[in-house]
Amino acid sequence: MAKTIAQINEKIKNGSVVVVTAEEIIDIVEKKGVAQAAKEVDVVTTGTFGPMCSSGAYVNVGHTKPKMKIGGGKVTLNDVPAYAGFAAVDIYIGATVIPDDDPRNKVYPGEFKYGGAHVIEDLVAGKDINLVASGYGTDCYPRKKLATKINIKDINEAVLFNPRNVYQNYNIAVNLSDKVIYTYMGVLKPKVGNANYCSAGQLSPLLNDPHYKTVGIGTRIFLGGGEGYVVWHGTQHNPGVARKENGVPQAPAGTLAVLGDLKQMKAEWLVGTTMQGYGVTLTVGIGIPIPILNEDICRYTAVKDEDLWAQVVDYSEAYPLAKPGEKLGEANYGQLKSGKIQVKGKDVSTAGLSSYSKAVEIADTLKNWIKKGDFLLGEPVAYLPGADSGYAFKPLKERPIEE
Repeated sequence: MAKTIAQINEKIKNGSVVVVTAEEIIDIVEKKGVAQAAKEVDVVTTGTFGPMCSSGAYVNVGHTKPKMKIGGGKVTLNDVPAYAGFAAVDIYIGATVIPDDDPRNKVYPGEFKYGGAHVIEDLVAGKDINLVASGYGTDCYPRKKLATKINIKDINEAVLFNPRNVYQNYNIAVNLSDKVIYTYMGVLKPKVGNANYCSAGQLSPLLNDPHYKTVGIGTRIFLGGGEGYVVWHGTQHNPGVARKENGVPQAPAGTLAVLGDLKQMKAEWLVGTTMQGYGVTLTVGIGIPIPILNEDICRYTAVKDEDLWAQVVDYSEAYPLAKPGEKLGEANYGQLKSGKIQVKGKDVSTAGLSSYSKAVEIADTLKNWIKKGDFLLGEPVAYLPGADSGYAFKPLKERPIEE
């Protein structure tokens, strides 16, 4: 018998809801079968904790006396450039932005030790942030310079807004070249000396809802230690990639745009991270509840690491595609988590950029919130573009600019 989100929310309110994690549902389905599990379980919680470059935050710092139009001027937060092209005192800082000239970034050539992601972490941690701004001055906003400390408890709004998070599956990164390369997938040794991946596998949110049957605009989520929402499909959303028989995409597919109140969040779940030789990113904790509305959805949530496959991709000269005529193969997450896979007949050590133990903690935390009645499921007002929608991620079509 099918359920509705409204019915499940009533069970959350009256304390009768049955919630398990995406790990726990695997054993339940194996022991009792999909049909019985779908009857007994109301919600399956998922989690992921990994670097998500397409992240950032906007803040409203409040008006100065006399008033100042920071919008259209220049602004830095802890010496990191922020974007001020909005109204008078609205500011957006991206996770990957770095200072123009900062001694913290001179420890190693090409190394960046502090950037936008670290500002977000420090802000959430309650630390004072140095705000320096300049504007051009107008009759209604006469002030032209500002240098002050701000703190999250004093500013008006502080909102995490991430245009692309929670990638649905991702590449296994290797390096076919003869030299070490430095990438957003970590340091890759020459001649396929290692293989890096970035996914929570069987706990990963969109791998538990491969066809986006429950996740959509308005879905309430665990975001950075607080509550957040899915507000759109993410940039580079690419649902039409090839899929296995179980519906799981074999390449990077769906993505989410997410938003939430930074004042509810914790620095433990929003961590500024430096990738050697590449730059700065934000490691984000996200958990999504999957309502078990029917047997099909239950079946999807019972997916195991061994059922989830990712493609091996060369990140040297040919990135993001394998070299012409060369098949590098694929591996499942069970193999990846074992610490070793085979690439071109060679045993290769693997390493995960996301934390599985933290993903477990997120799924458990979300489970407890729901069981206590502190977290109701959000009813999507629209669902994400699916495989049959025709929506696809396209590369840039470069055209020369005529003078």
